[in-house]
Amino acid sequence: GIAPERVIVVRNGALAPEVNGDGKHPVVNLLRGRYPFVVMHAGNLGFAGAWDTVLETTRRLQGQPMGFVFVGDGAYRDNLLRLARGLTNVRFSPFRPPDEVHYVLAAPDLHLVTLRKGLEGLVVPSKLYPILWSGRPVLAVAPEGSDVARIVRKYECGLVADPDDPDAVVSAVRWAYAHPEELQNMGRRAREAAYHFDRKTLMQQFVDIVEGAAKRQKVSK
Repeated sequence: GIAPERVIVVRNGALAPEVNGDGKHPVVNLLRGRYPFVVMHAGNLGFAGAWDTVLETTRRLQGQPMGFVFVGDGAYRDNLLRLARGLTNVRFSPFRPPDEVHYVLAAPDLHLVTLRKGLEGLVVPSKLYPILWSGRPVLAVAPEGSDVARIVRKYECGLVADPDDPDAVVSAVRWAYAHPEELQNMGRRAREAAYHFDRKTLMQQFVDIVEGAAKRQKVSK
C-alpha cells in the first residue's frame, strides 16, 4: 500500500580499491594454476548458491581448456568437495589475507556469482560490487528477477544463466571462452558500472535521505 515513489533503494556497494590487482602477481598465478581460462567463485560457499548446477557444469566441461576455482569457505564447502571428487578442472583454495583480495579479484577471466531460485529479494550477493571494481566480467547464475542479474543486464558487464539449467551455464562459459574481446569489453563496462555503487557515495545518499526526511518531519510539526 506504499506509493512506489516513496521507496528508495540504497545498496551497500563497495569501496573503490586503493590498488588495482596485478594480473601477474604470484597470488594470481597460484590461483589460476595451469588453466588457460579460469572461472572463479571467491567468497562464501553457503547454502544460497546454485551449487548442484555449478558442479554439473564443471562435469560437462571436463576436458575443456578451462578450470573452475573456488576461493573461500562456508557451510556448503564440504558438499562441494564431495561433488567435485574426481574432477580435474576444479580447485579449492582457502580465503586469502585481506591485503591480497584485490589480487584474488584480478585472477579469473570470469567471476561466478550464484543464487538459488526462490532467494531473490531475500539474499543479495554483495560480492558483486568489489568484482565490478576489479574490472572483470560476471557470470550470474541467478534468477532473472534477482538484483545481481538486473545489474549485469543493465550495465552489460557479463552473462546471466538460469540457476536450474546446467545447459545454459555451460553455453555461457563456452561463449565466454570463445569471445575474449567481448569479455574484455564486459570487464571494462563492469569497472565503469562500479562507480554507480561506490560505498562512500551511497552512504552519503543514505545520510541525505534520512536528514531530508527528518527536516520534512520537523516542518510538518
